[in-house]
Amino acid sequence: GEQFQAKFVYNAEIMVWSENYKSKSSAQNCIDSIKKNAPAAPTVDLSKGEEGKGYRFELVESKDGQTFVRFVAANGETMVRSETYTSKASAINCIESVKKNGPAAPVEDEAT
Repeated sequence: GEQFQAKFVYNAEIMVWSENYKSKSSAQNCIDSIKKNAPAAPTVDLSKGEEGKGYRFELVESKDGQTFVRFVAANGETMVRSETYTSKASAINCIESVKKNGPAAPVEDEAT
């Protein structure tokens, strides 16, 4: 069966991407939710023991001390995640880009 993935691309770089969905509508719902909820979402730094509720960006430290970003829904489900960055500043830049550029980003349908 076909699979669909939501991803946010900025300056030809994939910033964040979702799991694979079985339906296009699920992927579209993911995109719509990020466009609507990302701009006001707080950033929670899990490496500092911070906790968040509701829609939020999380800074997550990987096992090798690098940092990646995930955008989490109010129900605790991870909607999208980023690549792993060597510096936390780069991860924060990724969040800022999604918050600032995500809502107005066009949605392109890429057949895989």
